[in-house]
Amino acid sequence: MNSFPLAESMSAHPPDLAGRPGTPHTVTDRKNSQRSTSNGDADLYRLLVASVVDYAIFLLDPAGNVASWNEGAQRIKGYSADEIIGRHLSAFYPEEDVARNKPAHVLGVASREGHYEDEGWRVRKDGTRFWANVVVTALRDDAGEIIGYAKVTRDLTERRRATEQALEDARRIAAQEAARATAEARAEELATLAKALEVQTREARAANEELELQVEEAQALSEELEQTNSQLLSAMQDAEDARAIAEHANRAKSDFLAAMSHELRTPLNAIGGYTDLLLMNVRGNLTEEQRTDLERLRRNQQHLLGLINDILNFSRIEAGHLTYELAPVQMGPVMEGVSVFIAPQAQARGLQYEQSSCSEDAVAYTDRTKVEQILLNLLSNAIKFTPDGGRVTLSCNVESDFIFLLVRDTGVGIEPDQLEAIFEPFVQVGRDLTHSAEGTGLGLAISRDLARGMGGDIVVTSELGKGSTFTVRLPRRETR
Repeated sequence: MNSFPLAESMSAHPPDLAGRPGTPHTVTDRKNSQRSTSNGDADLYRLLVASVVDYAIFLLDPAGNVASWNEGAQRIKGYSADEIIGRHLSAFYPEEDVARNKPAHVLGVASREGHYEDEGWRVRKDGTRFWANVVVTALRDDAGEIIGYAKVTRDLTERRRATEQALEDARRIAAQEAARATAEARAEELATLAKALEVQTREARAANEELELQVEEAQALSEELEQTNSQLLSAMQDAEDARAIAEHANRAKSDFLAAMSHELRTPLNAIGGYTDLLLMNVRGNLTEEQRTDLERLRRNQQHLLGLINDILNFSRIEAGHLTYELAPVQMGPVMEGVSVFIAPQAQARGLQYEQSSCSEDAVAYTDRTKVEQILLNLLSNAIKFTPDGGRVTLSCNVESDFIFLLVRDTGVGIEPDQLEAIFEPFVQVGRDLTHSAEGTGLGLAISRDLARGMGGDIVVTSELGKGSTFTVRLPRRETR
Protein backbone atom coordinates (compact mmCIF):
# COMPACT_ATOMS: atom_id res chain seq x y z
CA MET A 1 0.00 0.00 0.00
CA ASN A 2 1.28 3.49 -0.80
CA SER A 3 1.42 5.95 2.10
CA PHE A 4 1.53 9.70 2.60
CA PRO A 5 2.64 11.96 5.48
CA LEU A 6 -0.74 11.68 7.23
CA ALA A 7 -0.18 7.94 7.75
CA GLU A 8 2.45 8.52 10.45
CA SER A 9 0.24 10.97 12.33
CA MET A 10 -2.68 8.54 12.39
CA SER A 11 -0.80 5.50 13.72
CA ALA A 12 -1.86 6.18 17.32
CA HIS A 13 -5.56 6.03 16.48
CA PRO A 14 -6.12 4.24 13.11
CA PRO A 15 -9.63 4.39 11.61
CA ASP A 16 -11.97 1.60 12.64
CA LEU A 17 -12.16 -0.98 9.79
CA ALA A 18 -15.86 -1.48 10.57
CA GLY A 19 -16.46 2.21 9.85
CA ARG A 20 -17.71 3.20 13.34
CA PRO A 21 -16.75 6.59 14.76
CA GLY A 22 -14.16 6.28 17.53
CA THR A 23 -11.62 8.38 19.43
CA PRO A 24 -10.62 11.47 17.35
CA HIS A 25 -7.35 10.97 15.48
CA THR A 26 -4.62 13.35 16.73
CA VAL A 27 -0.95 14.13 16.16
CA THR A 28 0.76 14.03 19.60
CA ASP A 29 4.45 14.20 20.47
CA ARG A 30 5.43 10.99 22.23
CA LYS A 31 8.11 10.51 24.83
CA ASN A 32 11.21 8.72 23.59
CA SER A 33 10.28 5.64 25.65
CA GLN A 34 7.00 5.34 23.72
CA ARG A 35 8.28 5.87 20.18
CA SER A 36 9.33 2.27 19.48
CA THR A 37 5.92 0.98 20.59
CA SER A 38 4.13 3.60 18.49
CA ASN A 39 6.22 2.81 15.39
CA GLY A 40 5.61 -0.91 15.91
CA ASP A 41 1.84 -0.33 16.14
CA ALA A 42 1.96 1.80 13.00
CA ASP A 43 3.89 -0.87 11.07
CA LEU A 44 1.47 -3.55 12.24
CA TYR A 45 -1.51 -1.37 11.29
CA ARG A 46 -0.12 -0.61 7.82
CA LEU A 47 0.54 -4.35 7.31
CA LEU A 48 -3.02 -5.17 8.39
CA VAL A 49 -4.56 -2.59 6.03
CA ALA A 50 -2.35 -3.63 3.12
CA SER A 51 -3.38 -7.28 3.50
CA VAL A 52 -7.12 -6.59 3.44
CA VAL A 53 -8.55 -7.51 0.02
CA ASP A 54 -12.31 -7.46 0.74
CA TYR A 55 -12.37 -3.76 1.71
CA ALA A 56 -11.02 -0.66 -0.02
CA ILE A 57 -9.17 1.21 2.75
CA PHE A 58 -7.44 4.45 1.82
CA LEU A 59 -6.78 8.02 2.98
CA LEU A 60 -7.86 11.39 1.60
CA ASP A 61 -6.16 14.71 2.16
CA PRO A 62 -8.28 17.62 3.51
CA ALA A 63 -9.34 18.56 -0.05
CA GLY A 64 -10.63 15.05 -0.75
CA ASN A 65 -7.75 13.85 -2.93
CA VAL A 66 -6.63 10.21 -2.67
CA ALA A 67 -3.44 9.94 -0.62
CA SER A 68 -3.02 6.16 -0.08
CA TRP A 69 -4.31 2.94 -1.70
CA ASN A 70 -4.49 -0.69 -0.54
CA GLU A 71 -4.88 -4.00 -2.40
CA GLY A 72 -8.58 -4.16 -1.57
CA ALA A 73 -9.11 -0.73 -3.13
CA GLN A 74 -7.34 -1.80 -6.32
CA ARG A 75 -9.39 -5.03 -6.51
CA ILE A 76 -12.74 -3.31 -5.94
CA LYS A 77 -12.28 -0.09 -7.91
CA GLY A 78 -9.84 -1.22 -10.61
CA TYR A 79 -7.28 1.58 -10.22
CA SER A 80 -3.65 0.97 -9.38
CA ALA A 81 -2.06 3.25 -6.77
CA ASP A 82 -0.11 5.15 -9.46
CA GLU A 83 -3.31 5.82 -11.42
CA ILE A 84 -5.46 7.13 -8.56
CA ILE A 85 -3.28 8.77 -5.88
CA GLY A 86 -3.68 12.52 -6.17
CA ARG A 87 -7.07 12.38 -7.91
CA HIS A 88 -10.27 13.61 -6.22
CA LEU A 89 -12.71 11.12 -4.68
CA SER A 90 -15.39 12.31 -7.14
CA ALA A 91 -13.78 9.86 -9.61
CA PHE A 92 -15.64 7.09 -7.76
CA TYR A 93 -19.14 8.65 -8.02
CA PRO A 94 -21.68 8.42 -10.90
CA GLU A 95 -22.16 11.52 -12.98
CA GLU A 96 -25.52 12.32 -11.38
CA ASP A 97 -23.95 12.31 -7.88
CA VAL A 98 -21.08 14.50 -9.04
CA ALA A 99 -23.61 16.91 -10.57
CA ARG A 100 -25.38 17.09 -7.18
CA ASN A 101 -21.99 17.80 -5.51
CA LYS A 102 -22.35 14.68 -3.35
CA PRO A 103 -18.56 14.19 -2.77
CA ALA A 104 -18.34 17.62 -1.13
CA HIS A 105 -21.47 16.83 0.91
CA VAL A 106 -19.88 13.58 2.16
CA LEU A 107 -16.72 15.38 3.35
CA GLY A 108 -18.80 18.13 4.91
CA VAL A 109 -20.87 15.70 6.99
CA ALA A 110 -17.74 13.75 8.03
CA SER A 111 -16.05 17.00 9.05
CA ARG A 112 -19.04 18.16 11.16
CA GLU A 113 -20.11 14.84 12.72
CA GLY A 114 -16.83 12.92 12.75
CA HIS A 115 -17.91 10.28 10.24
CA TYR A 116 -20.28 9.61 7.32
CA GLU A 117 -21.80 6.27 6.28
CA ASP A 118 -23.78 5.57 3.11
CA GLU A 119 -24.80 2.84 0.67
CA GLY A 120 -25.19 3.53 -3.01
CA TRP A 121 -23.81 3.12 -6.51
CA ARG A 122 -20.13 3.76 -7.16
CA VAL A 123 -18.08 3.64 -10.40
CA ARG A 124 -15.03 1.51 -11.18
CA LYS A 125 -12.17 2.50 -13.46
CA ASP A 126 -13.78 0.68 -16.42
CA GLY A 127 -17.05 2.59 -15.95
CA THR A 128 -19.05 -0.30 -14.48
CA ARG A 129 -21.10 0.33 -11.36
CA PHE A 130 -21.16 -1.56 -8.07
CA TRP A 131 -23.28 -1.22 -4.94
CA ALA A 132 -21.06 -0.10 -2.05
CA ASN A 133 -21.12 0.54 1.68
CA VAL A 134 -18.90 3.58 2.36
CA VAL A 135 -17.65 4.95 5.68
CA VAL A 136 -15.66 8.21 5.80
CA THR A 137 -13.99 9.21 9.11
CA ALA A 138 -12.54 12.66 9.77
CA LEU A 139 -8.94 12.78 11.09
CA ARG A 140 -7.95 15.70 13.33
CA ASP A 141 -4.77 16.91 15.04
CA ASP A 142 -4.48 18.01 18.69
CA ALA A 143 -5.77 21.45 17.79
CA GLY A 144 -8.91 19.92 16.27
CA GLU A 145 -7.97 20.81 12.69
CA ILE A 146 -8.86 18.46 9.85
CA ILE A 147 -5.71 16.74 8.53
CA GLY A 148 -7.48 14.29 6.24
CA TYR A 149 -10.07 11.52 6.02
CA ALA A 150 -10.03 7.72 6.27
CA LYS A 151 -12.35 5.96 3.81
CA VAL A 152 -13.49 2.31 3.92
CA THR A 153 -15.49 0.90 1.00
CA ARG A 154 -17.07 -2.56 0.70
CA ASP A 155 -18.54 -4.05 -2.47
CA LEU A 156 -22.07 -5.24 -1.59
CA THR A 157 -23.22 -5.89 -5.17
CA GLU A 158 -23.52 -9.67 -4.71
CA ARG A 159 -25.30 -9.30 -1.38
CA ARG A 160 -27.75 -6.82 -2.92
CA ARG A 161 -28.36 -9.22 -5.82
CA ALA A 162 -28.84 -12.10 -3.38
CA THR A 163 -31.30 -10.04 -1.33
CA GLU A 164 -33.31 -9.14 -4.41
CA GLN A 165 -33.32 -12.80 -5.45
CA ALA A 166 -34.45 -13.82 -1.97
CA LEU A 167 -37.35 -11.35 -2.15
CA GLU A 168 -38.32 -12.71 -5.54
CA ASP A 169 -38.17 -16.28 -4.17
CA ALA A 170 -40.32 -15.24 -1.22
CA ARG A 171 -42.94 -13.76 -3.55
CA ARG A 172 -42.90 -16.93 -5.62
CA ILE A 173 -43.29 -19.11 -2.52
CA ALA A 174 -46.21 -16.95 -1.36
CA ALA A 175 -47.91 -17.46 -4.71
CA GLN A 176 -47.33 -21.20 -4.48
CA GLU A 177 -48.74 -21.27 -0.94
CA ALA A 178 -51.85 -19.50 -2.21
CA ALA A 179 -52.17 -22.12 -4.95
CA ARG A 180 -51.81 -24.88 -2.35
CA ALA A 181 -54.55 -23.32 -0.19
CA THR A 182 -56.82 -23.14 -3.23
CA ALA A 183 -56.08 -26.79 -4.01
CA GLU A 184 -56.94 -27.82 -0.44
CA ALA A 185 -60.23 -25.93 -0.64
CA ARG A 186 -60.94 -27.65 -3.95
CA ALA A 187 -60.15 -31.01 -2.37
CA GLU A 188 -62.78 -30.38 0.31
CA GLU A 189 -65.31 -29.58 -2.38
CA LEU A 190 -64.40 -32.82 -4.13
CA ALA A 191 -64.93 -34.77 -0.91
CA THR A 192 -68.40 -33.26 -0.59
CA LEU A 193 -69.06 -34.07 -4.23
CA ALA A 194 -67.94 -37.67 -3.69
CA LYS A 195 -70.35 -38.07 -0.78
CA ALA A 196 -73.15 -36.59 -2.90
CA LEU A 197 -72.27 -39.02 -5.70
CA GLU A 198 -72.46 -41.95 -3.27
CA VAL A 199 -75.92 -40.82 -2.12
CA GLN A 200 -77.10 -40.40 -5.70
CA THR A 201 -75.85 -43.87 -6.58
CA ARG A 202 -77.82 -45.48 -3.75
CA GLU A 203 -80.92 -43.53 -4.72
CA ALA A 204 -80.48 -44.56 -8.36
CA ARG A 205 -80.28 -48.23 -7.42
CA ALA A 206 -83.41 -47.96 -5.28
CA ALA A 207 -85.25 -46.14 -8.05
CA ASN A 208 -84.18 -48.78 -10.60
CA GLU A 209 -85.63 -51.56 -8.41
CA GLU A 210 -88.88 -49.69 -7.78
CA LEU A 211 -89.42 -48.09 -11.19
CA GLU A 212 -88.57 -50.65 -13.83
CA LEU A 213 -90.99 -49.04 -16.23
CA GLN A 214 -89.18 -45.70 -16.20
CA VAL A 215 -86.29 -46.85 -18.39
CA GLU A 216 -85.76 -43.54 -20.11
CA GLU A 217 -85.51 -41.64 -16.85
CA ALA A 218 -83.05 -44.19 -15.46
CA GLN A 219 -80.93 -43.87 -18.63
CA ALA A 220 -80.79 -40.09 -18.22
CA LEU A 221 -79.75 -40.50 -14.63
CA SER A 222 -76.98 -42.92 -15.68
CA GLU A 223 -75.62 -40.39 -18.17
CA GLU A 224 -75.63 -37.74 -15.45
CA LEU A 225 -73.69 -40.03 -13.14
CA GLU A 226 -71.10 -40.72 -15.83
CA GLN A 227 -70.60 -36.99 -16.32
CA THR A 228 -70.20 -36.49 -12.56
CA ASN A 229 -67.65 -39.32 -12.45
CA SER A 230 -65.67 -37.65 -15.22
CA GLN A 231 -65.67 -34.42 -13.24
CA LEU A 232 -64.46 -36.31 -10.18
CA LEU A 233 -61.56 -37.85 -12.13
CA SER A 234 -60.63 -34.42 -13.46
CA ALA A 235 -60.77 -32.99 -9.96
CA MET A 236 -58.54 -35.80 -8.68
CA GLN A 237 -56.00 -34.91 -11.36
CA ASP A 238 -56.18 -31.28 -10.23
CA ALA A 239 -55.47 -32.40 -6.68
CA GLU A 240 -52.45 -34.41 -7.86
CA ASP A 241 -51.15 -31.37 -9.73
CA ALA A 242 -51.63 -29.27 -6.59
CA ARG A 243 -49.62 -31.81 -4.58
CA ALA A 244 -46.77 -31.55 -7.09
CA ILE A 245 -46.86 -27.75 -6.77
CA ALA A 246 -46.73 -28.04 -2.97
CA GLU A 247 -43.69 -30.32 -3.19
CA HIS A 248 -41.97 -27.83 -5.46
CA ALA A 249 -42.76 -25.06 -2.97
CA ASN A 250 -41.22 -27.13 -0.18
CA ARG A 251 -38.02 -27.58 -2.20
CA ALA A 252 -37.94 -23.86 -2.87
CA LYS A 253 -38.31 -23.26 0.87
CA SER A 254 -35.31 -25.50 1.58
CA ASP A 255 -33.22 -23.72 -1.05
CA PHE A 256 -34.21 -20.36 0.43
CA LEU A 257 -33.35 -21.50 3.96
CA ALA A 258 -29.94 -22.75 2.81
CA ALA A 259 -29.21 -19.45 1.02
CA MET A 260 -30.16 -17.38 4.08
CA SER A 261 -28.06 -19.59 6.39
CA HIS A 262 -25.08 -19.10 4.07
CA GLU A 263 -25.58 -15.33 4.10
CA LEU A 264 -25.74 -15.28 7.91
CA ARG A 265 -22.46 -17.16 8.25
CA THR A 266 -20.49 -14.39 6.51
CA PRO A 267 -21.07 -11.65 9.15
CA LEU A 268 -20.70 -14.19 11.96
CA ASN A 269 -17.29 -15.23 10.62
CA ALA A 270 -16.35 -11.55 10.47
CA ILE A 271 -17.42 -11.10 14.12
CA GLY A 272 -15.27 -14.07 15.11
CA GLY A 273 -12.29 -12.76 13.15
CA TYR A 274 -12.41 -9.30 14.66
CA THR A 275 -12.89 -10.78 18.15
CA ASP A 276 -9.75 -12.88 17.65
CA LEU A 277 -7.84 -9.78 16.50
CA LEU A 278 -8.86 -7.91 19.65
CA LEU A 279 -7.92 -10.88 21.86
CA MET A 280 -4.48 -10.85 20.16
CA ASN A 281 -4.05 -7.26 21.47
CA VAL A 282 -3.93 -5.84 17.92
CA ARG A 283 -5.80 -2.78 19.23
CA GLY A 284 -3.77 -2.56 22.42
CA ASN A 285 -3.59 -4.48 25.67
CA LEU A 286 -6.94 -5.56 27.15
CA THR A 287 -8.10 -5.45 30.75
CA GLU A 288 -9.28 -8.72 32.31
CA GLU A 289 -12.87 -7.45 32.17
CA GLN A 290 -12.51 -6.65 28.45
CA ARG A 291 -10.93 -10.02 27.72
CA THR A 292 -13.74 -11.79 29.63
CA ASP A 293 -16.37 -9.89 27.62
CA LEU A 294 -14.64 -10.74 24.32
CA GLU A 295 -14.42 -14.43 25.29
CA ARG A 296 -18.17 -14.39 25.96
CA LEU A 297 -18.74 -12.70 22.61
CA ARG A 298 -16.65 -15.35 20.83
CA ARG A 299 -18.47 -18.23 22.59
CA ASN A 300 -21.86 -16.80 21.61
CA GLN A 301 -20.64 -16.21 18.03
CA GLN A 302 -19.44 -19.81 17.81
CA HIS A 303 -22.72 -21.08 19.32
CA LEU A 304 -24.81 -19.09 16.83
CA LEU A 305 -22.58 -20.20 13.96
CA GLY A 306 -23.10 -23.81 15.03
CA LEU A 307 -26.89 -23.35 14.97
CA ILE A 308 -26.74 -21.83 11.49
CA ASN A 309 -24.47 -24.65 10.28
CA ASP A 310 -27.04 -27.17 11.59
CA ILE A 311 -29.80 -25.43 9.62
CA LEU A 312 -27.60 -25.28 6.50
CA ASN A 313 -26.64 -28.97 6.79
CA PHE A 314 -30.26 -29.99 7.31
CA SER A 315 -31.35 -27.94 4.28
CA ARG A 316 -28.69 -29.62 2.13
CA ILE A 317 -29.77 -33.06 3.32
CA GLU A 318 -33.45 -32.29 2.75
CA ALA A 319 -32.73 -30.90 -0.72
CA GLY A 320 -30.54 -33.91 -1.61
CA HIS A 321 -27.46 -31.73 -2.19
CA LEU A 322 -25.19 -33.47 0.33
CA THR A 323 -22.42 -35.68 -1.08
CA TYR A 324 -20.51 -38.46 0.66
CA GLU A 325 -16.82 -39.31 0.21
CA LEU A 326 -17.03 -43.02 1.01
CA ALA A 327 -13.84 -44.99 1.63
CA PRO A 328 -12.45 -47.57 4.11
CA VAL A 329 -11.93 -45.74 7.43
CA GLN A 330 -10.36 -47.19 10.60
CA MET A 331 -12.54 -46.28 13.58
CA GLY A 332 -9.80 -46.16 16.25
CA PRO A 333 -8.15 -42.92 15.00
CA VAL A 334 -11.60 -41.39 14.43
CA MET A 335 -12.60 -42.05 18.06
CA GLU A 336 -9.29 -40.69 19.35
CA GLY A 337 -9.60 -37.53 17.26
CA VAL A 338 -13.12 -36.85 18.55
CA SER A 339 -12.06 -37.50 22.15
CA VAL A 340 -9.49 -34.69 21.94
CA PHE A 341 -12.37 -32.20 21.61
CA ILE A 342 -14.82 -33.90 23.98
CA ALA A 343 -12.57 -34.69 26.98
CA PRO A 344 -12.07 -30.99 27.96
CA GLN A 345 -15.84 -30.39 27.75
CA ALA A 346 -16.51 -33.31 30.08
CA GLN A 347 -13.82 -32.18 32.50
CA ALA A 348 -15.28 -28.65 32.57
CA ARG A 349 -18.66 -30.15 33.56
CA GLY A 350 -17.12 -32.32 36.28
CA LEU A 351 -17.83 -35.55 34.34
CA GLN A 352 -15.72 -38.67 33.88
CA TYR A 353 -14.99 -39.37 30.19
CA GLU A 354 -13.76 -42.78 29.01
CA GLN A 355 -12.85 -44.03 25.54
CA SER A 356 -12.22 -47.73 25.01
CA SER A 357 -9.72 -49.04 22.48
CA CYS A 358 -10.89 -50.22 19.07
CA SER A 359 -9.41 -53.20 17.23
CA GLU A 360 -7.44 -52.66 14.03
CA ASP A 361 -10.01 -54.60 11.99
CA ALA A 362 -12.70 -52.05 12.93
CA VAL A 363 -12.72 -50.55 9.44
CA ALA A 364 -15.99 -49.09 8.11
CA TYR A 365 -16.77 -48.13 4.53
CA THR A 366 -17.91 -44.58 5.25
CA ASP A 367 -17.20 -40.84 5.14
CA ARG A 368 -14.76 -40.02 7.96
CA THR A 369 -15.73 -36.35 8.30
CA LYS A 370 -19.42 -37.17 8.67
CA VAL A 371 -18.72 -39.94 11.20
CA GLU A 372 -16.77 -37.40 13.27
CA GLN A 373 -19.70 -34.97 13.02
CA ILE A 374 -22.12 -37.68 14.24
CA LEU A 375 -19.93 -38.62 17.22
CA LEU A 376 -19.40 -34.98 18.20
CA ASN A 377 -23.18 -34.42 18.17
CA LEU A 378 -23.92 -37.51 20.26
CA LEU A 379 -21.10 -36.92 22.78
CA SER A 380 -21.97 -33.24 23.17
CA ASN A 381 -25.59 -34.20 23.89
CA ALA A 382 -24.46 -36.81 26.40
CA ILE A 383 -22.35 -34.22 28.26
CA LYS A 384 -25.17 -31.68 28.13
CA PHE A 385 -27.75 -34.03 29.72
CA THR A 386 -25.52 -35.81 32.26
CA PRO A 387 -25.49 -34.33 35.81
CA ASP A 388 -22.21 -33.34 37.46
CA GLY A 389 -20.20 -36.33 38.68
CA GLY A 390 -21.62 -38.63 35.99
CA ARG A 391 -19.83 -40.60 33.28
CA VAL A 392 -19.76 -40.54 29.46
CA THR A 393 -18.13 -43.37 27.47
CA LEU A 394 -17.30 -44.05 23.82
CA SER A 395 -16.66 -47.62 22.63
CA CYS A 396 -16.90 -49.78 19.50
CA ASN A 397 -17.88 -53.35 18.56
CA VAL A 398 -17.14 -55.29 15.38
CA GLU A 399 -19.53 -57.77 13.79
CA SER A 400 -19.41 -59.57 10.45
CA ASP A 401 -21.00 -56.85 8.35
CA PHE A 402 -21.11 -53.80 10.61
CA ILE A 403 -19.14 -51.59 13.00
CA PHE A 404 -21.03 -50.33 16.06
CA LEU A 405 -19.99 -47.10 17.84
CA LEU A 406 -21.66 -46.74 21.26
CA VAL A 407 -22.08 -43.48 23.20
CA ARG A 408 -23.25 -44.13 26.78
CA ASP A 409 -24.08 -41.68 29.55
CA THR A 410 -25.33 -41.86 33.13
CA GLY A 411 -27.83 -39.03 32.63
CA VAL A 412 -31.48 -38.85 33.59
CA GLY A 413 -32.66 -40.90 30.61
CA ILE A 414 -35.44 -40.45 28.05
CA GLU A 415 -39.15 -41.23 28.31
CA PRO A 416 -40.03 -44.40 26.30
CA ASP A 417 -42.62 -42.55 24.20
CA GLN A 418 -39.98 -39.96 23.20
CA LEU A 419 -37.28 -42.30 21.91
CA GLU A 420 -38.31 -41.76 18.28
CA ALA A 421 -39.43 -38.14 18.68
CA ILE A 422 -35.88 -36.98 19.51
CA PHE A 423 -34.80 -37.81 15.94
CA GLU A 424 -37.48 -35.60 14.36
CA PRO A 425 -36.21 -32.25 12.95
CA PHE A 426 -36.78 -29.16 15.08
CA VAL A 427 -37.97 -31.28 18.00
CA GLN A 428 -36.24 -30.80 21.35
CA VAL A 429 -37.11 -33.27 24.09
CA GLY A 430 -35.71 -32.31 27.49
CA ARG A 431 -34.50 -35.19 29.64
CA ASP A 432 -35.84 -33.49 32.79
CA LEU A 433 -38.14 -30.63 33.66
CA THR A 434 -35.37 -28.34 34.95
CA HIS A 435 -32.99 -28.46 31.97
CA SER A 436 -33.53 -25.74 29.38
CA ALA A 437 -33.30 -26.80 25.74
CA GLU A 438 -30.62 -25.25 23.56
CA GLY A 439 -29.94 -25.34 19.82
CA THR A 440 -32.20 -25.88 16.84
CA GLY A 441 -33.32 -29.43 17.60
CA LEU A 442 -31.56 -30.61 14.43
CA GLY A 443 -28.46 -32.34 15.82
CA LEU A 444 -29.95 -35.83 16.22
CA ALA A 445 -32.05 -35.52 13.04
CA ILE A 446 -28.94 -34.57 11.03
CA SER A 447 -26.87 -37.32 12.66
CA ARG A 448 -29.34 -40.09 11.81
CA ASP A 449 -29.81 -38.77 8.25
CA LEU A 450 -26.03 -38.77 7.78
CA ALA A 451 -25.73 -42.32 9.13
CA ARG A 452 -28.51 -43.57 6.86
CA GLY A 453 -26.99 -41.72 3.91
CA MET A 454 -23.85 -43.83 4.41
CA GLY A 455 -25.77 -47.12 4.60
CA GLY A 456 -25.98 -47.18 8.40
CA ASP A 457 -28.35 -46.03 11.14
CA ILE A 458 -28.60 -44.72 14.73
CA VAL A 459 -30.75 -46.29 17.45
CA VAL A 460 -31.18 -45.38 21.11
CA THR A 461 -32.02 -47.25 24.30
CA SER A 462 -32.64 -45.51 27.62
CA GLU A 463 -33.72 -46.10 31.20
CA LEU A 464 -35.07 -43.23 33.27
CA GLY A 465 -32.73 -42.27 36.08
CA LYS A 466 -29.88 -44.44 34.78
CA GLY A 467 -28.87 -43.04 31.38
CA SER A 468 -29.00 -43.64 27.64
CA THR A 469 -27.01 -45.45 24.93
CA PHE A 470 -26.87 -44.21 21.33
CA THR A 471 -25.57 -46.82 18.87
CA VAL A 472 -24.20 -45.81 15.46
CA ARG A 473 -24.18 -48.66 12.94
CA LEU A 474 -21.83 -48.38 9.93
CA PRO A 475 -21.26 -50.90 7.11
CA ARG A 476 -17.87 -52.61 6.74
CA ARG A 477 -18.13 -52.77 2.95
CA GLU A 478 -19.69 -50.83 0.10
CA THR A 479 -23.51 -51.02 0.21
CA ARG A 480 -24.48 -48.83 -2.74
